Amino acid sequence: MAFRKMTQDYLVKLLLEKGLLSEDQVVHVQKSFKTQRKKLVRKYRQENVSDQRQAEDISSVDVLASYALPLVGRKEKILTEDLIMKAVAEDAGLPFRKIDPLELDLDIVTKTLPRSFALKHLVVPVELVDDTLEVAIYNPFNRGAVLDDVRRVSKYDIKPVLSTKTDIKKLISEFYGFKTSIIGAEGQFTTPQVDLGNLEQYVRLRSTEEIQATDQHIKNAVDYLIGYAFEQRASDIHIEPKRNETLIRMRIDGILHNVYRLPKTIHPAIVSRIKTLSRLDMAEKRRPQDGRIKIEHQEQEAEIRVSTVPVAFGEKAVLRILNPEILFQDLDNLGLAPSDLIKYKDFIHRPHGINLVTGPTGSGKSTTLYSTLRHIGSPEKNITTIEDPIEMVFEDFNQIGVQPQVDITFANILRYVLRQDPDIIMIGELRDSETAEYAIQAALTGHLVLSTLHTNDAPLAITRMIDLGVKPFLVASTLIGVEAQRLLRCVCVHCKEDFFLTQEEALNLGLKLKGQDKIKLSRGRGCEKCRGTGYLGRRAIFEVMPYSEKLKQMTLANQEASALRAVAKSEGMISLRENALRLMLQGITTYQEVLQVTAEE
Repeated sequence: MAFRKMTQDYLVKLLLEKGLLSEDQVVHVQKSFKTQRKKLVRKYRQENVSDQRQAEDISSVDVLASYALPLVGRKEKILTEDLIMKAVAEDAGLPFRKIDPLELDLDIVTKTLPRSFALKHLVVPVELVDDTLEVAIYNPFNRGAVLDDVRRVSKYDIKPVLSTKTDIKKLISEFYGFKTSIIGAEGQFTTPQVDLGNLEQYVRLRSTEEIQATDQHIKNAVDYLIGYAFEQRASDIHIEPKRNETLIRMRIDGILHNVYRLPKTIHPAIVSRIKTLSRLDMAEKRRPQDGRIKIEHQEQEAEIRVSTVPVAFGEKAVLRILNPEILFQDLDNLGLAPSDLIKYKDFIHRPHGINLVTGPTGSGKSTTLYSTLRHIGSPEKNITTIEDPIEMVFEDFNQIGVQPQVDITFANILRYVLRQDPDIIMIGELRDSETAEYAIQAALTGHLVLSTLHTNDAPLAITRMIDLGVKPFLVASTLIGVEAQRLLRCVCVHCKEDFFLTQEEALNLGLKLKGQDKIKLSRGRGCEKCRGTGYLGRRAIFEVMPYSEKLKQMTLANQEASALRAVAKSEGMISLRENALRLMLQGITTYQEVLQVTAEE
């Protein structure tokens, strides 16, 4: 291969040949390239005051990507660094790899090469298969000597892949920095650890007393984990102690992913740091605890709900990330079908009665309730919430957190809330007969009550209320309506493709093709944006059931849920499965997701 460089002329000619740039765009770039580079250098220096030296390292690829040139006739909207490097990789005869940190092994990345070498040459190990080390590089035309050094140091065969400079530098910064923090923390706790075989042995372990909450390495490690979770759009961080290690997992789009395996010796230090941030009792290791952390991320405030519980090999911590932009949405943007939205708005604008939201844990009930309260809230209304725990602190509401240890339960506090002149009461969950009775009393005395139940669909909420001990005539007198919901994963927009569903597969979904042999649907092929899953993001589906006079009469007659469901559907209720199928036909989700999330009717 003739020696080449990734110069402006080379890149522009290559992108023109690949159809990524037009003739007019090439002329524009050639004329303004130097000016554009100066703008980029100036911008970099303003944003990175402490790192002026690297402003001079801005490459021709960086400058070209900064134009954000529109692409003609392609799915991608603009020319990005990824697209430029894919074209270079093809020209150089190398595979392109979009680095996904969730798929990488921390030790392989950080133990093979020194950080200084990796940063100087923009090269980083990403995967070891048998005796072949896959190495991500940035410059494909100056790789010989560098890869020879890597081969000599690692003792492995080398397989080069091309990646973007942004991904490589980010990986070096985060992985090496995180690894340094972990090694530094691990070095402080070299005393032999007791192997925990059961909970009683764990209770006697006192290693956390030796840990200083101010330890800088632990601070860095915890800050990294939280920041990384935000970048990956994770909703939860699981820090799980195992027999010989600590497993870090993150839930992304409803699915848990293994992220890191850390030395067991630093687990107590990490949990102690999290407890310090969330104002929990570090000395208490035998009982579950709940706390919260308020943080600022990219100039936006967010809250993290922390839960710790003793398990077989130590204390497990789960951090739930609560984003105000997700919890507080416009009702029109929740995903309700137009007809269902009209029905639901009618429920919540009634002066009194009970409106129930049902669904399993993690189905978006809190988002629906918070968005509803913000929609109907006003300075003229007194809104009080009783939650376990408080999901998101919002100043316009009077929020009360359940604390059983001081006898503040849903039922006990509800008695006092009724004396506080409320207009609207939100109860986190109707979980026992006493709470349900007070909720009924609140509705009968002129209050609008919003609450949740864990049922599979809307009609089952009626029988569940009766199971809790509420008399049927009280249900009939107070219930306004029920809304059930689920979350469906969406097809990744970056790798979306169309295909046809066969007659047999359609019948399994309850779809009638009406003379058609097949139906056009969408799915994701799998790409770097969705980590090969074919899904990116989630969307809510709903089942809205107005509590009609006929349903009230059936409740008084103790009719079964199946009969209630049949009548509700005859009166226009659109089921969860039907709403899921609507999204499937619109190309938003897949039939596999419809089958997995919604039950047969």
